[in-house]
Amino acid sequence: MASHAPTPGAPARPVNVLLLAVAGAATVANIYFPQPLLAAVARGLDVSERTAGLIASAAQIGYALGILLLVPLADSARLRRLTSVLLALTSAALLVAAAAPDIVTLTLATLALSTTTVLPQILTPVAAVLAGPGRQGRVVGLIGLGLTLGSTLSRTVSGAVADASGNWRAAYVVAAVATGALLLVLPRRLPERLGSRGHTSYARLLAGLPRLLAVHRELRISALLGACVFAAFSVFWSVLAFHLAAPPLGYGPAAAGLFGVLTLPAALLSATAGPLADRYGASAVSAGGLACAGLGLAVAGLAPYSPAALVAGANLLVVGVSSCQVAGQARIFAIGRAVAARVNTVFMLATFGGGALGSLAGSWLYAAHGWQAALLAAGVCVAAGLVVTVAARPAAPSCVRDVTREAGGIRPRIPQGES
Repeated sequence: MASHAPTPGAPARPVNVLLLAVAGAATVANIYFPQPLLAAVARGLDVSERTAGLIASAAQIGYALGILLLVPLADSARLRRLTSVLLALTSAALLVAAAAPDIVTLTLATLALSTTTVLPQILTPVAAVLAGPGRQGRVVGLIGLGLTLGSTLSRTVSGAVADASGNWRAAYVVAAVATGALLLVLPRRLPERLGSRGHTSYARLLAGLPRLLAVHRELRISALLGACVFAAFSVFWSVLAFHLAAPPLGYGPAAAGLFGVLTLPAALLSATAGPLADRYGASAVSAGGLACAGLGLAVAGLAPYSPAALVAGANLLVVGVSSCQVAGQARIFAIGRAVAARVNTVFMLATFGGGALGSLAGSWLYAAHGWQAALLAAGVCVAAGLVVTVAARPAAPSCVRDVTREAGGIRPRIPQGES
């Protein structure tokens, strides 16, 4: 099948990668910045910590819904128009959340804004297509670095804003302004379309998702691994604010947000996952990432009241989970550019579905049994991911030269009828 070239007149590759990384960081922040605010939200709206934890779960569920319903459009729709609509809707929903009078309104607003803030998962396949074969791992790694920085620093910014203003609502206003500002820059700098054709119906785009999962073993592996590692990640971050606020630590939301700054070394280190996936293959990078994540959870669990141990554990977890995600995307984008957005849809749907379950399980386990029980559940998820990675090794070596190894260690395989 002939590949579709990017739309003529698209920005130069380096400009695209930098801009997409920054835009991805700014928009993915909308999913994570509420996490350090959960204890403050519980006090401000007079609800239990368990109830406030529904906000983190709603963010993950909404993001999964948006990935399912909106990201496939990038294979067919006009990217500039789609981007503008999503940014406008997200900004509006953030303002509704800022003014929410009760936990129900806030949860529904969170569900809505996280559904429409799926731009990072549209920008990633766009960057991979613009990069071309042989550089996809490296470019996905750079975009992944932007997403990691956005998810980690957003916690710092939201915690600091809440402490400075004395109100958790101010963080939502800041997020709305930042998201709205992208409307002035991002759409005009994108190619008109991801490919050269745009006539595939929306119903056909969605109907083809199960077939992609059934046909591509590589996609099944990446999806299952993504669900496992992100469940562990979400357990940790959804209960960290509660753990830090409880005695004997007794820290406020700014302390939980400060973990974003303190995990910057891990975020920067995760950028190496892309080049490593190009060189050694996705499975090797995934195995290393899982080892880091498991070690981080063990450190945080063995010294639960040591700030230094918690910071070290968070760093190991961030670099481990980020490496697994970059490796998984490098693997699936080698399947073919004609289905780039849709395979990313399946992968990220599984990933954030696991994240939603992790957030919900973490909040309930922490309320019932404390920090150690939550981290034990996260460790089980990491162990499951390691089993998937080991089982993913090919049963027999191929005698055919793999010309796409640099893009993640698999050969592209596009099912008949998918374009």
